[in-house]
Amino acid sequence: MNIMDFSSKHSRITTLKTPCLVLAVGHDSNGATFKAVDEASGGQLTRLRKNGDFKTDNGATLLLHQPQGLACERLLLVSSGKKPLDAQNFSKMLQRALKAVIATPATEAVFCLDDLQTELSMDWQATQLARCAGESVYRPDRFQSDRPPAAKLKKVVWLLAESGHRTAVDAALALGGALAEGINVCRELGDLPGNICTPTYLADQAKALAASSPLLSCTVLDEKKMRELGMGALLSVSAGSEQPPRFIVLQYRGKSGARKRSVANPTVLVGKGVTFDSGGISIKPGAGMDEMKYDMCGAASVLGTLTTLAKLELPVDVVGIVPAVENLPDGRATKPGDIVTSLSGQTIEILNTDAEGRLILCDALTYAGRFKPATVIDIATLTGACVVALGSHASGLMANDQALADDLLAASLASGDRAWQLPLWPEYDEQLKSNFADMANVGGKGAGTITAACFLERFCKDYRWAHLDIAGTAWNSGTAKGSTGRPVPLLVEYLRRVAQV
Repeated sequence: MNIMDFSSKHSRITTLKTPCLVLAVGHDSNGATFKAVDEASGGQLTRLRKNGDFKTDNGATLLLHQPQGLACERLLLVSSGKKPLDAQNFSKMLQRALKAVIATPATEAVFCLDDLQTELSMDWQATQLARCAGESVYRPDRFQSDRPPAAKLKKVVWLLAESGHRTAVDAALALGGALAEGINVCRELGDLPGNICTPTYLADQAKALAASSPLLSCTVLDEKKMRELGMGALLSVSAGSEQPPRFIVLQYRGKSGARKRSVANPTVLVGKGVTFDSGGISIKPGAGMDEMKYDMCGAASVLGTLTTLAKLELPVDVVGIVPAVENLPDGRATKPGDIVTSLSGQTIEILNTDAEGRLILCDALTYAGRFKPATVIDIATLTGACVVALGSHASGLMANDQALADDLLAASLASGDRAWQLPLWPEYDEQLKSNFADMANVGGKGAGTITAACFLERFCKDYRWAHLDIAGTAWNSGTAKGSTGRPVPLLVEYLRRVAQV
């Protein structure tokens, strides 16, 4: 994976030597930096704008080679648009600028954003620059024999107007770089095909992550141990697959310290890890089934989040739990109408084997109680109903504690990784009644996202819990098919607030 270097510097822009200088042009073109560069170039920037060569749309770019009066090899002009920048358009501008830089042979890019008119803080802007730059070099084409050469861009620099801001900006750049690294881990795991990213592969990646940091440790339970513990719900999902299930437990001791044997009252992240979901006996339609390799994006987001935490050494205790299985049909597969006993002792009538995510999550949520958690958050590509309700713009959020829901919503807005809260009223829970077991695993056609969360809530009575349904946000379909890395930004922002940093 391409790891980029981020830093800041204070220098006079006209004498700055760099392979590529990126100058953000404000909507009125009256900024002091624009004027200085325009004067040094003999009015070239003004002429380019008047002649229509440089557009004013947000993200419009123009690349100049060996610009007159400047020491840089290339000058990339990028427009901020016709009005002051909000967060969404700021990120859009950066993405287009980075795309233009990556198309050049430049190994370094220095960004000057002094002229932008925005209420966004400098620290926030620096974090977004590093995050967007880190994400921009992610490559999903590792299996293509004619893949294009990797981007040559290795270093991104923030040009400071005042040297006194350097400490804060460097910290913000480090945060953005670490966030991009976690997002890219999540994206790479999601994009891998199911014949490579199996439950065992996920477990191996978790072990490798733990080995990379003294603040992390990893335990993996095999099928025998899960059976001894009584994880009947989870094992009912893996019964039809030749791929053995794995139950992954990662402990991050950012607060307790590396020498502690166990974390204290941690935040527990539980990520759904169905590495391929055929639907089992309740088999899915063939069209689009290839995208069911993304049914482990909840698990990928847990590993991505812990990657970022370890990089930042964030002072917070976190446990990542990943129940990892493959859901396939064969003669041993669970059948509709079967009844299984969960780790909690509650029995479940399985009416639909394609509602499998909640079956592995319920045993993981019960197991999470062993850590006496302060908070538990599960992350899952759980229901198609969430895609119908919210599309790809927001993850569905449900919780048994309103203060926790409010904290997650605030983190979602701050990170730009948006979520939307749905209700968990008792009336929805009644849809899960079964004539033969303690509950059914589906609640009928109505409110499928909510009844799925109601099912999970039955296993979370002893702690604060929230559920993120990322079925619409974890990946893109169509020509832009690929993992998004969400909700790593939301989770990291929430945990930063827990750590009070």
